[in-house]
Amino acid sequence: MAKKHTSLYIDAELLADAERLLGTSGPTETVNTALREAADLVRRRNLLKTSFNITEEELRHMRHETGPYAEDE
Repeated sequence: MAKKHTSLYIDAELLADAERLLGTSGPTETVNTALREAADLVRRRNLLKTSFNITEEELRHMRHETGPYAEDE
């Protein structure tokens, strides 16, 4: 992982709240985790906008082939 040393002014109350919610300790871990979570959230939002051009029937079949209702082989 590439690292960059930088100085930031961070709201102390916001940092404490983020640490509590994310279960992290210290500014570095908290900021890295928050950035990772933010990037993942945007990726998931973008994925929701993606058209996969599959029918409901195909989707239902895929869910049963690999999902929680798949038969054990």
